[in-house]
Amino acid sequence: MVRLDPDAATAAYMATLSPAAHAKAIAYTQGGHWLLLWGWLISIAAAWIVLRSGVLVRVRGRIERKRARPNLAALCCVLVYLLLDWVIELPWSIYAAWWREGQYGLTKQPFGGWLGENVLSLAISAVISVVIGLAVYALIRRAPRWWWAWSGGVIVVLLAVLLVLGPVLIEPLFNTYTPAPPGPTRDAVVALAKVSDVPSDKIFVYNGSKQSERYTANVSGLFGSARVAMSDTMFAQGADIAEVRGVVGHEMGHYARGHVFWSVLVLGVLSVIALWIVARLFPVVLGWTGQGARIAGIADPAGLPILMAIIATIGLLATPLTNTLTRLQESNADRFSLEHAHEPDGLSKALVKTIAYRASSPSWLEEAIFYDHPSVERRVHRAMVWKAQHPDLVGK
Repeated sequence: MVRLDPDAATAAYMATLSPAAHAKAIAYTQGGHWLLLWGWLISIAAAWIVLRSGVLVRVRGRIERKRARPNLAALCCVLVYLLLDWVIELPWSIYAAWWREGQYGLTKQPFGGWLGENVLSLAISAVISVVIGLAVYALIRRAPRWWWAWSGGVIVVLLAVLLVLGPVLIEPLFNTYTPAPPGPTRDAVVALAKVSDVPSDKIFVYNGSKQSERYTANVSGLFGSARVAMSDTMFAQGADIAEVRGVVGHEMGHYARGHVFWSVLVLGVLSVIALWIVARLFPVVLGWTGQGARIAGIADPAGLPILMAIIATIGLLATPLTNTLTRLQESNADRFSLEHAHEPDGLSKALVKTIAYRASSPSWLEEAIFYDHPSVERRVHRAMVWKAQHPDLVGK
């Protein structure tokens, strides 16, 4: 038997795309890096516009003109800020999330459809933001020294609730989920779920092509809401059973290895750290803005733009850290797929199709800073190494 050369096999997979296709992927990916910076700048500009307008000061003043009503003031300030920020950033959102995606062939969604879903997302965000805002401002008032720690706990609880309710209440608002039809593909997914210790009673196909041409699948939810969902883009792009097993095996790896619990825990810790930094920086930034006479410290919801600007900055600076944590989970999910689905070629064929929106071979520094998944070339090479080491298990 001729022993597989992982390097040569990886190069062969990379060569299945033309140089022009790779160049287009590089342009899209590297342009996306700049979007991070521009998006942050626009968020800061929006926060500054709202702050300087004094609208939140007026909202809070009118609500508390006769008596203190801090909860109502916080609720209204959060809603007004969210709406104004959405309006100010809408042109940027149209460019970055819709127009640019269309220019690179990654969406065919009409503008009206995109805008409608964007408004729906705003409504959902409003509910979530009000809950967080009321809780955080109440904690700031009642536990001024330790509010940042308690707020981190609130965020963890809310994330857990959203993970359970998301597949049931939120995701169906955007897409139609139908049970996968009987046949070899469904049978393969059910069999893989059973050997992977993943719930096998909810296998769905959803119309992901409504929003995006990206090749994707997911296992979402917790406990009774857990389900396997495959985008119709997989099948439109010719996914065979080996690809389905490789991709779904990867997504099942996230579920089976408890990545969602680790993510919630890590995000909770990072939230606590971020809010601790916010607590220290808020008075400094407030002094820089010259708004100290109108905003009575961090407990004043009229200072929400300052708080959000600090959080946006921390989020930008933390990008390499959060991306690294996610890459580790993605690598672990790849290993799970290989160990349980035994489809290195199926996984590799699917990964090549994701190069359209994630350039295959970045430098180590680019990958470390900007990539939330390992590079496709690296992932395919690992799959080929596994194939060379386990020739008797491939496809079984």
